[in-house]
Amino acid sequence: MLISTKGRYALRVLLDLAEKSEPGSYRRLDAIAESQGISEKYLESIVNALVKAKLLEGLRGRGGGYRLTKNPEEYSIGEILRVTDGSLAPVSCLECSPNQCEKAESCKTLPIWERLDSMINEYLDSVTLKDLL
Repeated sequence: MLISTKGRYALRVLLDLAEKSEPGSYRRLDAIAESQGISEKYLESIVNALVKAKLLEGLRGRGGGYRLTKNPEEYSIGEILRVTDGSLAPVSCLECSPNQCEKAESCKTLPIWERLDSMINEYLDSVTLKDLL
């Protein structure tokens, strides 16, 4: 498992909003980009995915920008990373449920990967944005 740049930047965007926005107010994308040192163009694709997943709310026009849709303690890091990176599985055969691998029945290493997958997901789901603040 390798967390993508997109996933890491999504966490930074959400943390920025949790930390620097007044409750109920919107923060402009250019302000987030400048604060985080990330290209505004690259952030557009990230916030679009977060809006589509209803983790952010966007408002166009004067006074617009982005804001969280929930309180920071309601966002798990696992949830955010799954939006940007998809599966967090350590091996590809665990990306589908049920496991589609033709060797799953006889695979002696599968229990290791299943346990690791469970540990990764449990841990990342237990950490919230609030924990990181």
